[in-house]
Amino acid sequence: MKRALISVTDKTGVVEFARGLVQLGYQVLSTGGTRKALVDGGVPAVEVAEYTGSPEMLDGRVKTLHPKVHGGLLGRRDDPAHVAAMAQHGIGTIDVLCVNLYRFRETLRKPGVTRDEVVENIDIGGPAMIRSAAKNHSHVAVVVDPADYARVLEGLCSGSPSQALLRSLAAKAYAHTAAYDSAIAAWLDGERREVAGEPRFPTRFSTSGEKLQDLRYGENPHQGAAFYSCGEPGPTLAGARQLCGKELSYNNILDADGALALACEFREPVCIVVKHNNPCGAATAPTLQRAWELALASDPVSAFGGILAVNRPLDVATAQAIVRSGNFLEVLVAPEVPADALAALQQAKWGQSVRVLALGGMPVPSANRTVVRQVSGGLLLQDADAPVDAPRCDPMTKRAPTAVEHAAIDFAWLVCKHVKSNAIVLARADADGARYTVGIGAGQMSRVDSSTIACAKAGERARGAVVASDAFFPFPDGLEVCARAGVTAAVQPGGSKRDAEVVAAAEAHGMAMVATGRRHFRH
Repeated sequence: MKRALISVTDKTGVVEFARGLVQLGYQVLSTGGTRKALVDGGVPAVEVAEYTGSPEMLDGRVKTLHPKVHGGLLGRRDDPAHVAAMAQHGIGTIDVLCVNLYRFRETLRKPGVTRDEVVENIDIGGPAMIRSAAKNHSHVAVVVDPADYARVLEGLCSGSPSQALLRSLAAKAYAHTAAYDSAIAAWLDGERREVAGEPRFPTRFSTSGEKLQDLRYGENPHQGAAFYSCGEPGPTLAGARQLCGKELSYNNILDADGALALACEFREPVCIVVKHNNPCGAATAPTLQRAWELALASDPVSAFGGILAVNRPLDVATAQAIVRSGNFLEVLVAPEVPADALAALQQAKWGQSVRVLALGGMPVPSANRTVVRQVSGGLLLQDADAPVDAPRCDPMTKRAPTAVEHAAIDFAWLVCKHVKSNAIVLARADADGARYTVGIGAGQMSRVDSSTIACAKAGERARGAVVASDAFFPFPDGLEVCARAGVTAAVQPGGSKRDAEVVAAAEAHGMAMVATGRRHFRH
C-alpha cells in the first residue's frame, strides 16, 4: 500500500493535496490539528498513534519518533536486507512525507513571549522526519513547501516521480531544516552573548534566507542575481510592497538600502538621495517637501536617476514637487505612499517606471545587528556601525562652534558615516531648523581629493558651511582646501600624529573644530 504522512503547521492547500493523494490510491497518515483539518475537509486520514500502536506522550513531544515512521521513511526499497527487516518488524513504506515546522520565528516575535514558550516551539519530530525522508529521496518524495503540491501530484500521476524532482525536493527540504536550525542557533547564541566573558561572535556562524525573486541580472548584465529575505521582523526593505514601476534590479536594491539606512538616522522629516551607493543629497526640514528641495539642490546633476528614501509617508505636496523638479527617480522608498501621492507622482513622464516601495513603517535599526561580507574563502563579520551613545564633541580650537554651526555639524556627522571612505561632507543649517548637504566627496584614495570634490560640488554654498570627515585629517591639506572654499567649522575623529598641525591650520583660518573620538570608515 502506498502511504503519505502529512503533518503541517502551514495548512495552505493541504486538504486539496491530501485529496489528490487519496485519489491516487495513497493511505494518508496524520497527526493532531492537521488530521482534524483533513477529516473536516472530507479526506480520510489515519492518526499516526493508531498506525504505530504507540500513543503520543510527553505533551506531544513524542508522537512521530517511532521505528514504524522512520523505518518507513528510511528503508531502501532496492535493498533486500532492508526489505526483509521491514517485513520482520511490520514496517510499511511511507512514500510521501509532507511536513512543515512549528512557527519558531513567529513565536520569538510575539509580545511578552516567555522562554518556555519559545523552547516548546522548537520542532523535533518534524525535522527528524524531513531529514529521514530527504536522505532516502530516491524512494520518498519529501514536501516542505505548499508551492510544490501541484508538481508533486503531477509527478505521482505517472506512478513514480522523476529522480530530478525527488532530488529537487530533497535539496529544498535540507535547506528548510538548515534555516530552521539556524534561527534556533541564533536565538540561543543571543542568550550566550549576554553571559559575562563570552566572546561576541560564535565559534560557528550560519545564516539563511528565503528567495523573494530572481533579478534580471546583478551589478552587470552578465552576472546572475536573486533577492532573499532573512526573515527579520518589522518593516524592512525585503518586506516592502512595490506599488508600481519596473522590476527591481540588484543595484536598485543596494542603493535603496543605503538610502534607507541613512533615512533611519533621523527623527525629523528627511529626504536622502543616493547614487551608486553614496548619498549625493541629504536634508532635514520642517516639511518633507522642503527637505526634498534642499536634498536635490545638494547635487542635482548626480541626483538624476537616483534613489530617494524618506522617513515620512509621502504626501501629495512632496510628490508634486518631485514631479515639478524634472528630476528622474529610479526608486522611491517611504514608510507609506497614499493613493493620492502615488497618483501625483505618476504624472511625471517617468511616473509609470519609477519603482515605488512602501515599507509599512520605518525600520528600527538594532545596535546588535551583525554585518556579513564575503571574501575569498571566508566571511567577515562585524557589528553594525550603530550609535551606542552620542559622540563626543571635544573642542580642538580656541573658537567653539556657534549654535548654527553645531546644528550643521551634528547633521554632517550622521551623513558622513554613510558615505564611502574617504568621506568629506559639507553641510549647512538654516534658522527654520533645516539642515542639508551642499557638497559630498566620496570614495577617493586621498582625503584631500575628497575635500576638493566636495568643495567643487558646493561652489559658493561652501561659504559658511561646516565639514565632516569620517576619519582624522592626516595632513592639514584637506582642511585647508575646505577653509579656502569658505568653510567655517569642522568635525573629525582626531587622533592624527599631526593633529597639532591640523589645529594650527584651522586656527589660522578662524575655523572652529571639534573631535568626536570615533571613526566612521565605510569601505
